[in-house]
Amino acid sequence: MSTEDIIYLSATDMISGFRSKTLSPVEVMQATIDRAEQVEPEINALSHTFFDRALEQAQESETRYQSGQETGPLEGLPVGIKDETAVTGMPCTNGSLTLKDQVMDFTSVNNQRILDAGGIMHARTTTPEFSCSGVTQSRLWGVTRNPWNQAFTPGGSSGGASASLAAGTSAIATGSDIGGSIRIPASAGGVVGFKPPYGRNPEDPPFNLDFYCHTGPMARSVSDVRLLQNVMCGPHTSDIASLKPKLVLPENYETIKGWKIAYSMNLGFYEVEEEVVNNTLEALDVFRSLGATVEEVEIGWTSETLKAGLDYLNHLFGYGMYETYEKYGDLLTTYATKFALNGKSSTNKEFWDSYKIAGAMYKTLGPILDSYNLFVCPTNNLASVPAEHDQSCDEVIINGKQVDPLLGWVMTLPFNMLSRCPVMSVPSGRRKDHVPTGIQLVGPTYEDQTVFQAATAFESAVGGWYGDTSNRPAL
Repeated sequence: MSTEDIIYLSATDMISGFRSKTLSPVEVMQATIDRAEQVEPEINALSHTFFDRALEQAQESETRYQSGQETGPLEGLPVGIKDETAVTGMPCTNGSLTLKDQVMDFTSVNNQRILDAGGIMHARTTTPEFSCSGVTQSRLWGVTRNPWNQAFTPGGSSGGASASLAAGTSAIATGSDIGGSIRIPASAGGVVGFKPPYGRNPEDPPFNLDFYCHTGPMARSVSDVRLLQNVMCGPHTSDIASLKPKLVLPENYETIKGWKIAYSMNLGFYEVEEEVVNNTLEALDVFRSLGATVEEVEIGWTSETLKAGLDYLNHLFGYGMYETYEKYGDLLTTYATKFALNGKSSTNKEFWDSYKIAGAMYKTLGPILDSYNLFVCPTNNLASVPAEHDQSCDEVIINGKQVDPLLGWVMTLPFNMLSRCPVMSVPSGRRKDHVPTGIQLVGPTYEDQTVFQAATAFESAVGGWYGDTSNRPAL
């Protein structure tokens, strides 16, 4: 098996090979490291690497497999962990010059569960400053580029995770999503990302109390997302919002024959570029081929939806950043500065109105989810934006119309507003310039299994992703 074929194995296939002793954790880790050393100068997806330590840990995992010792569900896998959450004794910069020397004295619950399950943190993945952008670029780490077309971003804020997965420098990866930061890069990078419903996966305080905020899994396949999600999820004593009991997603699912699937191409108000429309329609035809009825529905949302979501983020997330701006203003990026200033000027009325609008939104989506098994829409209404895009000053044009440069080119924020809905982004195709596109699979509140059942069926029908060289980035 070639090095490239090894790194693009699914994580579940890697684990199977480890257990059957036909594949070695050391072999996988060395191939992953070799790949990273080859492509990192081009894509810049990793902020910190721990390669020597990771090889030692891979050898320990190999010994456990070889000697028949108990192994964890992620034993020996190279896991890219976003440079945002804590691991004791390890750096965590949040992509900011203000935290460039920060070393953590605790481990976030999700990361501890990954490490306890045998996952090996071989690298930290890049993020924009304080994860407040849909594009991964920062003054600290520079520009992260899309492996499929380096002129474009792999998205953000979990853009380093997306780029690493697509380039084959991580087997699985963690992401976080407060406005689309798992799903935006999943779509732009051509991988799979899952935003679990609020409370499913524990968070660090105070973000555990913010219902827009979700930590979740990213991978190159649905089965690998399921593998990681089953490790990350479940209640924890440190998070009052974490749900009981733990939900364990099954490995196998029934067909979706006979399902009713609703879709909206624009959620009522987004501009959507033509190639995203075409790829979405082709994806919907896949569901029809599986025996599902697919119908377009009117969801009735307006541009007030996007404004309300942004008002909420400004009021809480932005204002929280304002304290950092007051202390370190000259060190911040232009986009983080703008976010902080927006937070300072936000009003209680805007915050309150964001709740009222979210309630009105569910008055239309709720009945749809009662009448249909699944709701589908594009993930990014523009496949991607330039890698150097600065949302504080650059324009975004779709179909000749200017849209909000922060989140007007993606269709993710409404489902942070309606955060109890599980949402998965899966690849729907690629644009002519090779930049991937994606669709969001939205399930009824807390019905994670519905989303995984649909995603599993879709993935099987299209033959999966990354299986041969023609379906991998040309790096």
